[in-house]
Amino acid sequence: MRTGRPLAPISVTDDQRSTLENWARRPQTAQALALRARIVLACAEGKPNGVVARQVRVRQQTVGKWRSRFVSQGLEGLLDEPRPGTPRKVSDADVEKVLTTTLESLPRDATHWSTRSLAQQAGLSRSTISRIWRAFGLQPHRSESCKLSKDPLFIEKVRDIVGSI
Repeated sequence: MRTGRPLAPISVTDDQRSTLENWARRPQTAQALALRARIVLACAEGKPNGVVARQVRVRQQTVGKWRSRFVSQGLEGLLDEPRPGTPRKVSDADVEKVLTTTLESLPRDATHWSTRSLAQQAGLSRSTISRIWRAFGLQPHRSESCKLSKDPLFIEKVRDIVGSI
């Protein structure tokens, strides 16, 4: 006789199955998402949480969490939710404005931008300017000219690597 809470039955459509298999196998997928996809695929085979947990080497509670999320929300339930805390205050447009100003112009009365002068010009704080420069590796006071990649997706790539500013 079976003990414990009844398992929510999982029905996976062909489209969902192909998406889950892609997430589980593709090397560019975040490993947390790949693990969730493997959990749901194993649950879709009708295996109980304990067997799935041993198979993918996680706790039963983890399997139960992702099983119930998939049942209630589908594929969207497996994606990362926004993290708690204060949302970003510096927009992408502000970051782009700071970068273009730093690289393409000079202040009227100086040879290079300082954090104070650029902060006053951009309407941001000095620490924000400093964080943006640090994230992009800019040091306008140390070289005659700064160089930046001409890749149109450079800001997105740096944000993926460095994180939010």
